[in-house]
Amino acid sequence: MVGKTEVTVPKNSDKYNGIRIDQLHRLNQNNISAWNMNRMMNAINTSMLTTVDEQFQDAISDEDETFMHITSDNEAKVAAKKIFCNVVEPRSKYIYLEDLMRFFPEDEALKMIRLFDEASETKGISKQALKNWVVNVFRERRALALSLKDTKTAVDKLHQMLNAVVGIVIIVISLLILKVATSQFFIFLSSQLVLVAFVFGNTCKTMFEAIIFLFIVHPFDVGDRCEIDGVQMIVEEMNILTTIFLRYDNQKISYPNSVLSTMPIANYNRSPDMGEAIDFCIHVSTPAEKVAKMKEMITSYVEKKSSHWQPRPVIVVRDVEDLNRLKMSIWLSHRMNFQDMGERWKRRALLMEEMIKIFKDLDIEYRMLPLDINVRYMPELTSNRFPSNWAACAT
Repeated sequence: MVGKTEVTVPKNSDKYNGIRIDQLHRLNQNNISAWNMNRMMNAINTSMLTTVDEQFQDAISDEDETFMHITSDNEAKVAAKKIFCNVVEPRSKYIYLEDLMRFFPEDEALKMIRLFDEASETKGISKQALKNWVVNVFRERRALALSLKDTKTAVDKLHQMLNAVVGIVIIVISLLILKVATSQFFIFLSSQLVLVAFVFGNTCKTMFEAIIFLFIVHPFDVGDRCEIDGVQMIVEEMNILTTIFLRYDNQKISYPNSVLSTMPIANYNRSPDMGEAIDFCIHVSTPAEKVAKMKEMITSYVEKKSSHWQPRPVIVVRDVEDLNRLKMSIWLSHRMNFQDMGERWKRRALLMEEMIKIFKDLDIEYRMLPLDINVRYMPELTSNRFPSNWAACAT
């Protein structure tokens, strides 16, 4: 287990020497300087996520250091497993606060264990919870690096366009100062500018709207899950004029930024912990004792899965339909947003499976209304009419 985790770059880098965790804790939006911001951007763009303690970095060769970098989800899971095995006590299934205090001061250990959930301080950190946390950190860091890369590319292109405009202005001013150009020349130049404005006016307007949308509004970053026109997509690439999205079936869709600026965009990644609603029906004759027991068992399961769900779910009877069924709903909140949609459906499926098990254990079911069948004609019990293929089968 590492003593202190820090962002590192290869030893031959002279531009960046790392930012310690305690230094990061002291930085915020009000006191961060341009120099520190540049150091952090260099850390994201040029370094790898690593778990090597700074006291061992000088003893590791450049060849060995590459094996400590986390570059994929699988490597993040392997690193989490190694950390768990090195920190946890023998034959223990959880990491407790006392285990972390062997590597960190008490205040740092408390901050770390509270990164998981409120119950971790008493119940401990499981291996699966640690794996999920490390994988999420790696994914967020990778998305941030891609976002910085695309933003830098867009800024460079904008810089080139501004350089061209400034160059033209400087040339015109120089001609005026040196008295090289005559009034007739500027009359001719202005007529050409009117023609250019007529031809490229709409393009300039579109480009200006796209720049405002990309740098001022900035509703998403690379890797964010967004919903546009009812379709969920992942931001794949951001350019000045267009943004490329990746749909659920891996189809790439390109949207002009000027069009996106006029559309409502739902961003799952920037949303807080999101809620879930599950509707189901039971028969109207279900005893109140069974309904109360069902609510108790569902609530117990949700609170037991404290790493997945917020406590105290709301279970209510919403309506009576057709006088034979009660429509009920469970309203509860995840401990995550829906950026990872696959994880959302996995947690929901586990809850649904537990609910089905509870319904079977309590013998709670839904029955259709009884139907009256009036028989007005009964055929004879004996008949010589048989299907056409019976004779063939008999032979």
